[in-house]
Amino acid sequence: MASCTKPPPSRVPEAGLPPVRLDFRPPVDRSITERAQTARTVERGGERKTEAVEMTTVARFTPVENGWQLTQTVSRAGLSQDGTTVPTRMDAVLSRFPLQVRLAADGAFVKVGNAGEGLVALRAAAPAGQDLGALEAFWSPEAVEERTRREWEAKYGGLFQRNLTVGQHTWAVDRLSLPEGEIVYLLERTVTGTQLTDQGDALVLGLRCLEALPEEPPAELQEVFQDAGAPVLTPGVTCEGEQVVARGHFVPLRRTLTVRAQVAGAAWTLASQTKLEMLEEAR
Repeated sequence: MASCTKPPPSRVPEAGLPPVRLDFRPPVDRSITERAQTARTVERGGERKTEAVEMTTVARFTPVENGWQLTQTVSRAGLSQDGTTVPTRMDAVLSRFPLQVRLAADGAFVKVGNAGEGLVALRAAAPAGQDLGALEAFWSPEAVEERTRREWEAKYGGLFQRNLTVGQHTWAVDRLSLPEGEIVYLLERTVTGTQLTDQGDALVLGLRCLEALPEEPPAELQEVFQDAGAPVLTPGVTCEGEQVVARGHFVPLRRTLTVRAQVAGAAWTLASQTKLEMLEEAR
């Protein structure tokens, strides 16, 4: 039956912690319900505006040949601006579009199996004759594929099937689109310890941004950067956060990340948090 997470106990002391292995073993007989909240705040010309999105998602993992299929559905989504709820077709689009992601046996991203269905869902939800413009670009198969790949790799790239020690770093290139343009930064994840949780032993990672490559980057960082196309990084980006992932079975427990950037005279703060709400028998 369902079991909700509780505030985690104290973290295992860092000193003397042996290497920790995070294997990719998703629960095949459970559905993972998460609540995600994202807030974008901009300060421009003395004016401050905030837009927030709340979403509840349900994820299930199914074994397939040579890997896994992750199916994620959205049960609820809402948008607010400066604290006021704004009518949106977000629910209508997302409810028609259960995202299907193929993953390798070791948890590596492979592809989105139904990327074209996002555009179909958008057109089905929109009134006849409405100019969808930028929304069609956002839900194009190419955009859905790239966005899903980037989000998975920002959270889990380089973490699975290896021994990790306290202080060890892994990296991912991440991007955020703003009206003034795109910001690009290196996300650095640092192993800080483990926690005992309701879902068993969990790995704890500290998150921060790098606005530039070090003068002598480690080989792994250099590879990640080159694989992302060696993009131009946005100067002045800072961020902080934490990520906690259960180790017995792969279960994301919580993740917080706050990114700050100055773009074209505007100060942006993007705060996101995702938390496990329940892990229950799949239906």
